Amino acid sequence: MDLQLLAVPYDSGNYRARMGAGPEALLDAGLERSLEEQGHRVHSVVAELPGDSWRAEIQTGFELMRIVSKAVREARESGRLPIVLAGNCNTAVGTIAGLGDGVGVAWFDAHGDFNTPETTTSGFLDGTAVAIITGRCWKQLALTIPGFKPIPDERVCIVGARDIDVLEGRLLAESNVDVIEPNRIRPDLPRALNSIGRHVDTMYVHLDLDVLDAQVASANHFAVSGGLTVEDVDYALAEIAREFRIAGVTLSAYDPAADTDGAAAKAAIHLICAAAGFAGAT
Repeated sequence: MDLQLLAVPYDSGNYRARMGAGPEALLDAGLERSLEEQGHRVHSVVAELPGDSWRAEIQTGFELMRIVSKAVREARESGRLPIVLAGNCNTAVGTIAGLGDGVGVAWFDAHGDFNTPETTTSGFLDGTAVAIITGRCWKQLALTIPGFKPIPDERVCIVGARDIDVLEGRLLAESNVDVIEPNRIRPDLPRALNSIGRHVDTMYVHLDLDVLDAQVASANHFAVSGGLTVEDVDYALAEIAREFRIAGVTLSAYDPAADTDGAAAKAAIHLICAAAGFAGAT
């Protein structure tokens, strides 16, 4: 299968800092070689902003989303599966825009990413990613991303979330987004996928590495306990591939500085390879 790896080495607009160091660290750790050993043809590119451009988290975040949208669309037009390696989850807005209308979203994350500017207490733009995708906030800026259309709640499931802010939790409870707790993945995921399958037959898979239990792998400084194992995510990917064509994949939020034993990088490469393999089999 032809794969397009797109590295986006930014965290909150900062180049190669914190989780922004993760994409290229995974490339250096042998991700391309691992994919090639599976028989894939791998093309890689690093997204970079002009060196003299002004950095502001919101402005830069949305500019990166626009870059990602264009790159993902070009990958699709070339017959390649887009795999985005991102510092921040909000690049997913651009990825989904580049994939075009008619996709579902399987969002693996320790966090809900469902805050809006009115509910966030951290001011972290990345914590609003799913809220943007579902059309709840940053609406005018989202319209500047080529191809972006809000995804209806019924096409979205969040898997493995366990660290959710109070106001964010209320928004999720009022929504039609399916939230699957880590200890309910096997009984609840098939039901959620069946529900999404009534609307679409194509899926975008978003893997924030901190969906894994912090004892399994320390993905970043946001990692918390009570999460999924690698085997849990493998199971989920197999279930998704059974029901849908996987159109695009993101691996986000890997901070090599937090990965003191290398377990997170190993897990990340395994999961990217697994997702690519399932996409190639569908």
